[in-house]
Amino acid sequence: MAAFIDRVVVHVAAGNGGHGVSSIHREKFKPLGGPDGGNGGDGGDVVLEVDPSVHTLLDFHHRPHQKAGNGRPGEGSNRHGGKGEDKVLRVPAGTVVSTPDGRVIADLVGAGTRVVLAQGGRGGLGNAALANARRKAPGFALLGEPGEAFDAVIELKSIADVGLVGFPSAGKSSLIAAMSSARPKIADYPFTTLVPNLGVIRSGDAVYTMADVPGLIPGASTGKGLGVQFLRHVERCAVLVHVVDMATMEPGRDPESDIEALEHELAEYGGDELDLVGRLRIAVLNKIDVPDARELVDLVRATLEQRGLAVYPVSAATGEGLREFGFALAAAVEEHRASLPAMEPARVTVTPRAVDDTGFTVERDTEFDTGGFIVHGVRPERWVRQTDFSNDEAVGFLADRLNRLGVEEALAKAGAVTGDAVTIGGVTFDWVPSLPAGTLTAEESAGLGGRGTDSRIDAPHRLRAEERLAAKRARRVPYELSEPGWTEADLPEELQ
Repeated sequence: MAAFIDRVVVHVAAGNGGHGVSSIHREKFKPLGGPDGGNGGDGGDVVLEVDPSVHTLLDFHHRPHQKAGNGRPGEGSNRHGGKGEDKVLRVPAGTVVSTPDGRVIADLVGAGTRVVLAQGGRGGLGNAALANARRKAPGFALLGEPGEAFDAVIELKSIADVGLVGFPSAGKSSLIAAMSSARPKIADYPFTTLVPNLGVIRSGDAVYTMADVPGLIPGASTGKGLGVQFLRHVERCAVLVHVVDMATMEPGRDPESDIEALEHELAEYGGDELDLVGRLRIAVLNKIDVPDARELVDLVRATLEQRGLAVYPVSAATGEGLREFGFALAAAVEEHRASLPAMEPARVTVTPRAVDDTGFTVERDTEFDTGGFIVHGVRPERWVRQTDFSNDEAVGFLADRLNRLGVEEALAKAGAVTGDAVTIGGVTFDWVPSLPAGTLTAEESAGLGGRGTDSRIDAPHRLRAEERLAAKRARRVPYELSEPGWTEADLPEELQ
């Protein structure tokens, strides 16, 4: 039998990006034809999409691990890897996605609404894409990034215009069955309804939806009975209706005390932010087909109207009073819809980056007693994830990128010296500066060593022009000149 699941914890994992490849073009008479390694494909995304045909989260209850496809690695001959397949998770309207600590990620309302829950990793660049005028044949490629992976809490909050609340066996499911085509389970014992039921009702030209919330009793807001398991389904209702059981035989219960207990639970659950009590505008006195119940209507009507509630005596069994009740609900729903602000066209807001924003930060690492630093930033951390640390050329490429971004200069200003531990993206390095920072003073650049030097420039002796000419003539001396007794004077004049 199908179950109604309205809250699940799902582990979502986007696809990893494919690795780039290092390859050299080879063919006959062209043994070294240049780099031709292709890029890796991007990993697939985990996407949530609202599907009107889905009404529960049962699929995720049985399959709590959802993973997108990985990107394909690149190949030689400039063949790029394919993108990983996206994982589309179809959810009902009214689904709220949050982190385990309660931070809301997305609130999905409206058929076809889509949101990327987990982003796939970027594919790594091949050596063909890394080639430039200075690095004509890179011997390395970039690795693909891992996709995002985390636990997500998915909750369903039913979207209905009208919510029926009340004690168990008050006749909420009977009202929905009498006013719509919905056929919920109805029986003569408490907590018959274990899941919210949704019905579509037409009253004149107005069409609206109605849902019942199972089993609210004193203490429900703290978890008693069905507790908060289904209270979340009244959060989106525009109008709340209190269904009062006029034929109850339970001792200590009467319509006024029932409403007081219900308002207390709604106030405890929703607080001032949701104002659920303010939406409780109509009271339905059900089961007036019972003789004793009809006699109580006149006794409680005045008391309920003093609370600001519109009172409608009805009988779900005979249909008495349902027409007037339906038109009253239609008027309340239309009033709520008219009060909603008009939909504005979507606007794109572009926030320019600050002039002094380097894209990363440098802070002290408290785990190292001798001194250490942590570099935070989207680009530095992504570059570290894409680096193959088994390849010296790839490590050098990473160092060049970090230096161009200004990481070395920022570390020097922060007081880093050679040998300090620097952590970027979970990887710890022993910092060894490589290039001079032109904006640093002599004091700031102390300890950076001889950076930017070239042994060919600093050589103590450079050959003069006449020395180079003499060396050239020596290379042109015939072999016989090396015979014993021969000297340069024995050569013809044109060779001297």
